[in-house]
Amino acid sequence: MLNDRIYDITVIGAGPVGLFTAFYAGMREASVNIIDSMPQVGGQLAALYPDKYIYDVAGFPKVKAQELVDHLHEQAKTFSPSIHLEQSVTDISRHDEYFEIFTTQGTHYSKTIIITAGAGAFQPRKLKTEQADQYEGSNLHYFVQKLDQFKNRRILLCGGGDSAIDWSLALEPIAEQVTLIHRRDKFRAHEHSVTQLKNSSVNIMTPFEVGRLIGDGNRIEQVAIKEVKGEQLELIDVDDVIVNYGFVTSLGPLKSWGLELQKNSIFVNSKMETNISGIFAAGDICTYEGKPKLIATGFGEAPIAVNHAKSMIDPKAKLSIHSTHLFEKSK
Repeated sequence: MLNDRIYDITVIGAGPVGLFTAFYAGMREASVNIIDSMPQVGGQLAALYPDKYIYDVAGFPKVKAQELVDHLHEQAKTFSPSIHLEQSVTDISRHDEYFEIFTTQGTHYSKTIIITAGAGAFQPRKLKTEQADQYEGSNLHYFVQKLDQFKNRRILLCGGGDSAIDWSLALEPIAEQVTLIHRRDKFRAHEHSVTQLKNSSVNIMTPFEVGRLIGDGNRIEQVAIKEVKGEQLELIDVDDVIVNYGFVTSLGPLKSWGLELQKNSIFVNSKMETNISGIFAAGDICTYEGKPKLIATGFGEAPIAVNHAKSMIDPKAKLSIHSTHLFEKSK
């Protein structure tokens, strides 16, 4: 047992949406506990691509992921929530007036729960090429932690989604040469980013895929790429290979909590309620018809979940109050 305190709201997940959820819950004068399995706040933004620019947050034409996380963390700390890191939630038990939340480190208690666990546990989709695993940890990368490590280097980047294009554009002014290969002619990314890519100096090769990695067993020196539905072969000299094929996600123990799931996401209604009374969800972990999975969407869902959780805790509380009034009242 960690302590006997029963929090008003426990936020499971300390990514961007979880941090904003905690802040808004503090604005509603709710006691807040945050639980996350990672050693730091920020979710995937902090763990996988702190140097990547984020473009879909209102008020920021572009902002680096770690900078956004730092601001959100500072904002969340306004109301001094309890934060418990490196704890994975294994199970939840419902009682008459509260939930028991079991983690790998102990037990927490809460009147309501808001799940903001992003996409759940994640692993990168690996390059399915012979001997690829022996270059992991050398110059075959699935994450980009620091852009500067690629300064004046020849980069081969694989993928066709937003991350692949964003990294290509971010690396263009830093690297000696960036080559992007994708197995289709069309990219799965925002149209503006694709236009920027086509107007850049990035060497775009489609439809191509990796055929063979050539190196000394320690570092990749060349990559043989092949045309997907043709016979053209190309040999590219490289210093680094970056693979952005997306992630394989898993909800882990969450699947056994009795929540209604749709395609590996938690189904919620317009109040961000799950099928279990007292448990809400916001951000990429939840779904409903027509939802776009953007950070900005999660920022809008967080206050909805908090307001309805607050109403459940205190039926006399107003469902929604202007944020300026809330902040002035909290001082």
